Amino acid sequence: MTTSPEAPKKTRTFGRTYWMLNAIEMFERLAYFSMRAVVPVYIMQADDPGGLHFTAAMKGTIYAWWFIFQSILPTFTGGYADRYGYKKTLFISFTLNIVGYLMMANLRSYPGFFAGVIVLASGTALFKPALQGSLAQNLTKLNSSVGWGIFYWVVNIGAAIGPFLATAILGDPHTRASWRTLFTASAIITSLNYIMLFTFRDVPSGADKTESPIQVMRRTLKNIIEPRLVAWLLIMSCFWLMMYQLWDLHPNFIEDWVDSSPIARILPFDQWRMQTARGVMVPQQILLNLNALFIILFMVPVSWMVRRMRVLACMVIGMAVAMIGILVAGFTASGWVLLLGIIFFSTGEMMTGPKKNEYLGLIAPPGKKALYLGYVNIPVGIGGFVGSKMAGYLYGHYGEKATLALRYMAEKKLLGQDKAWDGSIRTLEATLGVSRTEAVARLQELTGMDAVQVTRMLWAEYHPQYYVWTPFAAVGLAAIVALVIFSQMAKRWKDMDA
Repeated sequence: MTTSPEAPKKTRTFGRTYWMLNAIEMFERLAYFSMRAVVPVYIMQADDPGGLHFTAAMKGTIYAWWFIFQSILPTFTGGYADRYGYKKTLFISFTLNIVGYLMMANLRSYPGFFAGVIVLASGTALFKPALQGSLAQNLTKLNSSVGWGIFYWVVNIGAAIGPFLATAILGDPHTRASWRTLFTASAIITSLNYIMLFTFRDVPSGADKTESPIQVMRRTLKNIIEPRLVAWLLIMSCFWLMMYQLWDLHPNFIEDWVDSSPIARILPFDQWRMQTARGVMVPQQILLNLNALFIILFMVPVSWMVRRMRVLACMVIGMAVAMIGILVAGFTASGWVLLLGIIFFSTGEMMTGPKKNEYLGLIAPPGKKALYLGYVNIPVGIGGFVGSKMAGYLYGHYGEKATLALRYMAEKKLLGQDKAWDGSIRTLEATLGVSRTEAVARLQELTGMDAVQVTRMLWAEYHPQYYVWTPFAAVGLAAIVALVIFSQMAKRWKDMDA
């Protein structure tokens, strides 16, 4: 008699395989967030001595395609993970990630670094559905809420350690060599997961093992066009468009505008402080790391408290709280207010992040766990792509301090009447004969102000906080309203979790 993959799972406890999968996730996230927490600065920050100094638009394009490969590909790789086995898929993903990190460490040209990002993103695209599909096979309706909550908690252990590791490796100031060491360290950490694969047996997916690759692709596309699923994916795309700006845009916003010197004065470790033109500040990755630390402390209690809430109702509340956090953190130049915004954001994330996995994990038919959990990444891909392009335009035109310094010099004609400017951001450097990397220092010379005074003047003159963050908040609000409507319709559909 053949036993269904669902049959053995009647307990509220978790087995050995569940914990091994969580360990793999922690190492993968440690490697990833050690790099991801600081790579926005590496890519475009004008005053970082070892960085690439790409423009905001170039960074936006890199991130947009990073999201597409990392989050849209799982739509298809999830079905292959079900069909060909989770452990085989994980092995391939580790290999691609290592190659991607090493390419990013050693290739500084725009095409070369871009290629390294795509290789890394492809490896992550294989990793996500294979790991999460295997995890879903070890959970039931009895323990799924707490199980996914623990998983999300473990993710944030790696995410919390990563920025501290990055800070220690990069040192102060950042150099080309220290950046290269950081990416290489991520590759080494990832390689530890090869060992972890030997600690457990593969979990049967329940999928048809006779399907050809073309049949798997056909099944993937057939399932995704279900109208209810499409509506949910579009709503969540708007939400993740807003959410990811905390991690991808805020690093540059903090470096440019936020005054964290009062926080720096009370921190216990010198490694958590850095010397900048505006004085001693806290590295942006340390400030943003409050997100991961807060989730580590409160993820399991929050998962337990919301375990009986309807999934969609919990997500609506979580999205609203996260949006408030984005507004609080984005509309301020105060380090303390920024931290308050991160706390609001993190609370909303804890209510929303695990529930998106739980929603699709519960409604997925037998044998399609990884396939459906591959779908959960589609909103991240769509939202991340559009959000990255939006961020590239908005921050490049209205938010970056170096660009606004150039704009101020052009509009006030500080370099002479002959430096007539046509109003296009693209022509600023050529018109003025001043590069982005020199802009703030040149403005200081021309005005006689120091770095702090110039920063405050540009903040008051151009209000970058409103122009950059209001559009993202508007999209988030639209997502919340749409999900409220969707949740009411779900009651009519009689979803198990509506």
